[in-house]
Amino acid sequence: DGGAEAAPMTGVTQVAAKDNRFSPAAIQVPAGTTVTWTFEDGLIPHDVKGDSFSSGEPRRDGSFTHTFDQPGTYPYRCTLHDGMTGRVVVTES
Repeated sequence: DGGAEAAPMTGVTQVAAKDNRFSPAAIQVPAGTTVTWTFEDGLIPHDVKGDSFSSGEPRRDGSFTHTFDQPGTYPYRCTLHDGMTGRVVVTES
């Protein structure tokens, strides 16, 4: 797992916020795909913040979803933890 700079994994639509990182940190999906982030770090809260999407208040459990309709690269981060970053690469459907 090379973090957000790693080659994106395909065939994955779920990302876990766990162990102070996003896993997998980089995914590639076709346009129109809904990605789900699950918060699995126990007592440590996280959030998901990108330029055009946000999970809102940091949380310790549950999930957040966002549908990516337009091709492009969408970096995101946890605003509470420096270096906890990820990206979604959206391709033509």
